[in-house]
Amino acid sequence: MIYSLGDKTPRIADGVFVADSASVIGDVEIGPGSSIWFSTVLRADNAVIRIGECSNIQDGTVIHVDEGIPTLIGNNVTVGHSTVIHGCTLEDGCLIGIGTTILDHAVIGRESIVGANSLITERKTFPARTLILGSPGKVVRDLTDEEIALLHWSAEHYAKNGTHYRTSLKALP
Repeated sequence: MIYSLGDKTPRIADGVFVADSASVIGDVEIGPGSSIWFSTVLRADNAVIRIGECSNIQDGTVIHVDEGIPTLIGNNVTVGHSTVIHGCTLEDGCLIGIGTTILDHAVIGRESIVGANSLITERKTFPARTLILGSPGKVVRDLTDEEIALLHWSAEHYAKNGTHYRTSLKALP
């Protein structure tokens, strides 16, 4: 469901797939080609949640903000299932692994991977093109060009899958 909250109304570009069980609330901006999957919650009651073009927010993810602390997600970002994204920045081309938590003011540099079940604590900033693992998350190594290509493939795959779902998914009686 898509909800306004007072004078805060989501702005969703044409061609975005939003699953019917997702909740998109308040000051949310979603760019073209992006997808918001089943049982996901985007709750922008205190600041903006901005999701760029061709990014995908997978099933069971919660994205929230605190007063004056936006969540900014770039273009071509893949956010894995059951993550918590809170008041942080994910730059273009990142992949966030399943079950990860990223907290206020953290910044994940472009074309980086945050491994599954990682915890990114408040105010941590990570450079571009790195593999980040653990709890708390730490840079393990730089990514290879082949791994960077897979990040872009993932975003393209989900953009196509979102289009398929938007045009072909039908509820049964």
